[in-house]
Amino acid sequence: MSAGAWIITSGLRAGITKHIGEAVRDHALANTCSKIKVFAIGISPWKIISDHEGLANVKKHCPAIYQVEETTQGPLYFLDNNHSHFILVDDATPSGTTTLWLKLLKHISEQRTGYAGTGSIEIPVLCVLVHGHPELLQKVYQGMENSVPWLVLAGSGGIADVIASLMHGPLVPETVQEQLQEKFPRETFSKENILKWTKLIQNIIAKDHILTVHNSEQESSEDLDTIMLKALVKACKSQTQEAQEYLDELKLAVAWNRVDIAKSEIFNGDVEWKSCDLEEVMMDALVNDKPEFVRLFIDNGMNMYDFLTYGRLQELYRSISQKSLLYELLLKKHEEQRLTITGMNPTSHRDTTEKRPKFTLYEVSKVLKDFLHDACKGIFQESNPSRKHLGVRKSITELNSKLRGQRLFVMPDLSQKLENPWRDLFLWAILQNRQEMANYFWEMGPEAVPAALAACKILKEMAHLESDTETSQSMKKAKYDQLALDLFGQCYTNSEDRAFYLLIRKTKYWSKTTCLQLATEADAKSFFAHDGVQALLTKIWWGDMSTDTPIWKLLCGFWCPPLILTNLITFSAHFPSIGKSEQLKELDSLDTEKSFLLPDEANSDHEAKDKKRLCGGNQRREFILRRWKKFWGAPVTVFLGNVILYFAFLSLFAYILLVDFKPPPPIGPSMAEITLYFWVFTLALEELRQSFFTEGNTNIVKKFKLYVEDSWNKCDMVALVLFIIGVTCRMLSVSYNAGRTTLCLDFMVFALRLIHIFAINKQLGPKIIIVERMMKDVFFFLFFLSVWLIAYGVATQALLHPNESRVDWIFRNVLYRPYLQIFGQIPLDEIDEVRMVNRSCFTNQANMTNGDNLPYCINRYANWLVIMLLVIFLLVTNVLLLNLLIAMFSYTFQLVQGNTDIFWKFQRYNLIVEYHSRPALAPPFIIISHINLLIRKIIKEPQHKQEHFEKHLPETLDQKLRIWESVQKENYLASLEKGKKESSTERLKKTSTKVDSLLKSMSGLQEQEKRLITLETRVGQTLF
Repeated sequence: MSAGAWIITSGLRAGITKHIGEAVRDHALANTCSKIKVFAIGISPWKIISDHEGLANVKKHCPAIYQVEETTQGPLYFLDNNHSHFILVDDATPSGTTTLWLKLLKHISEQRTGYAGTGSIEIPVLCVLVHGHPELLQKVYQGMENSVPWLVLAGSGGIADVIASLMHGPLVPETVQEQLQEKFPRETFSKENILKWTKLIQNIIAKDHILTVHNSEQESSEDLDTIMLKALVKACKSQTQEAQEYLDELKLAVAWNRVDIAKSEIFNGDVEWKSCDLEEVMMDALVNDKPEFVRLFIDNGMNMYDFLTYGRLQELYRSISQKSLLYELLLKKHEEQRLTITGMNPTSHRDTTEKRPKFTLYEVSKVLKDFLHDACKGIFQESNPSRKHLGVRKSITELNSKLRGQRLFVMPDLSQKLENPWRDLFLWAILQNRQEMANYFWEMGPEAVPAALAACKILKEMAHLESDTETSQSMKKAKYDQLALDLFGQCYTNSEDRAFYLLIRKTKYWSKTTCLQLATEADAKSFFAHDGVQALLTKIWWGDMSTDTPIWKLLCGFWCPPLILTNLITFSAHFPSIGKSEQLKELDSLDTEKSFLLPDEANSDHEAKDKKRLCGGNQRREFILRRWKKFWGAPVTVFLGNVILYFAFLSLFAYILLVDFKPPPPIGPSMAEITLYFWVFTLALEELRQSFFTEGNTNIVKKFKLYVEDSWNKCDMVALVLFIIGVTCRMLSVSYNAGRTTLCLDFMVFALRLIHIFAINKQLGPKIIIVERMMKDVFFFLFFLSVWLIAYGVATQALLHPNESRVDWIFRNVLYRPYLQIFGQIPLDEIDEVRMVNRSCFTNQANMTNGDNLPYCINRYANWLVIMLLVIFLLVTNVLLLNLLIAMFSYTFQLVQGNTDIFWKFQRYNLIVEYHSRPALAPPFIIISHINLLIRKIIKEPQHKQEHFEKHLPETLDQKLRIWESVQKENYLASLEKGKKESSTERLKKTSTKVDSLLKSMSGLQEQEKRLITLETRVGQTLF
């Protein structure tokens, strides 16, 4: 059973009651859900119970000892031991048990309960007739008189088959007697009883609105809970057509998860549903993860914008399972908040030992911030909170938040409706890993591409935190990054230029973040590998220059700047800023939209106008400045300048180390070395700018953390620190050589930095990725190698030179000599006794004189063991471990080779972003750009360079773009649905549905035929 139940029987260990008790026992043993419990309750007359005297002698509040036997003793029956409760009726009248039974049913039907404890469903009561004696007809009729619906199972025998056969046949005493004799051949019935039972059957069949007859042999094989629910809905339909009267049956359908019955019996067009009627059942469907019901309710008039308030959303988060990861995360944030408040006001500390804490949207926002960072700023907050409503405690909290660089959380009015319920429900479902529910909310909500990328980021983070392996695997298998990729591909196919702006526009519902930023957070490498994203990156990389400009033309412009003003390099036409208010008034027109979204499309007159401007003085100056900015501001030019000057930097560094490294002051350093110092100083300034002075409202600590996350930035930090140490040491006579050594190592670090520069190349970039992955394999190899190296080195040193006490010699023989032996340098004259030659050595420490640098004489005692250890060592290292390393390299190469293009394109994006944000001039001339940036910072002049990756669109145009994205999403979903319908599995389902509908139609025809026969019989009886 899919829901709990009370099954009320006679409680006797006989007939169908015995089998019901055994079924309840088996269900209790197999059931794993503590919320779904089934109880069997027996109501029996006192006089027919075997050994009832023993039950009467039991003391109060003491358990009774009752022995159950399989065989019955005459007219007495034993109680069934699988029933949990018994009500024993000591009444002399025959109807005493029936009267109590009817009162109990009425009382139960007036109570309210709910699935998962919502307390909103009236308990449904349904009586089931299986087999049965004719004496039960009176009980059935009395139950119907009290409006209790009945389900008759035809084919179970007894009076149940009699009622089923007489539903559509002639209902006369002769027919009833014939049916009774057939079903009960061993019994004889008086004429008086036949007439009485005929009247009862007529009255029962007359109440067909609360009577359901089910024949499992003739009708489709449905589950019993489906048949029972249909019987309850049928009884409800007969009483009213008001939607409110159907709510209990609808809630029961939700509890039993029977969306098919809700579609066919409740939402079949007979009842007009309002949004307010479905609010309660919508909460039940959301809490209990019933996505099909959520879809059904929304399709039948549920308005989510009116339904979802901040209060209801908070209740949804409070209803999550205590076993889920989200509950643990919210509980952690709840405890942190409680400790913060306790620390601010110790006198108000109370022992809050609540079993289940009541989470607020504040804890939810903190969890989301851990996952999405800046993409969830302002979610679940009031947009413009009033300062006068902030108390002293909130003011202190605001001050602490500012000091930590965080935004103050302002709790919204819980009765306030949410601006975008689809996004908030989508996040609620994703945080609980309810992917089917989340997919539906994703389909319904706006800004689908950023939503899918945000879900990808959340699930990846939660998969690392989830302790349950199965749940973690389901999170990892979620393909929201593929959803974002496919949908963007649909958009890119429809309109390339709009798709470009879809990537860089500041989203409305994701805290002004862009799709590219969300994809970076989610590490969605496949998204960046899409041709549309790469096309946008190529346009940004070349700036206002043509994307097919040869490199030699860039070099000509770089070394001879006047060539920039000629037609050597093709530039896009200049457009005025579209941000002016008078130009935004006509945003509804197609031309204005094109001019805003497609600024690279040039009018035919612009280049001509540019050439004419060469004639005027001011216009000529404007043309030169514009061309100058376009060339030197393009990321490709910035990259080219950095590469050329970095090679010059390495050449100068190498020249100083090899040729011009002067002694300490006052003789040195030389002018070339001083120039190198200044060059490194400008490099350090650029690294400081990248780490602390980037654009954005992020606090300094977080900026530095983001800076350190990049491995190449760590390499830069190491190079700068080594340079500072080396220069400091070389200035002192005592540490001059140490300084030179440090600078030599530092040169190697600076030279390795070239690898990152060449990552932009399509041929070298993927190979660099493969080398990086193989370096990890080398570390694992070195671990195994070091174990064998130390084991062999220590053993051979102890055997050959047992008296050696000099640390440097021990280190040389234990590590250095075995390492060289791997590469074939094996000193046999020191190992093999046969090939040993006479040479100077020490026999013991007493013969050693000061200044002698001779080894100890070799111990020849276990020379054979040394040879054997050498053979084993070479076998393991040269054969086993080296082949293992080659195999690891081959596996890594094959694994990465298929995805190198994806990895390289993602690396290319990071490189383009880096050089797009860099100043136009390269070190050491970058000092000019830094001074310019400092002056602009002082005068607060805004920077417009970031608009290539972040674009704020006017509201009207932004709304157009969101609608266009939604249309493309509908087209994408339609294509998915079409492909799904064409699959073989879906065809089989469709055929099965058609067969089921055909069987239902045939059963309906049979039912109509039976009714016609009944009508003919009655007409015949009337005529005769």
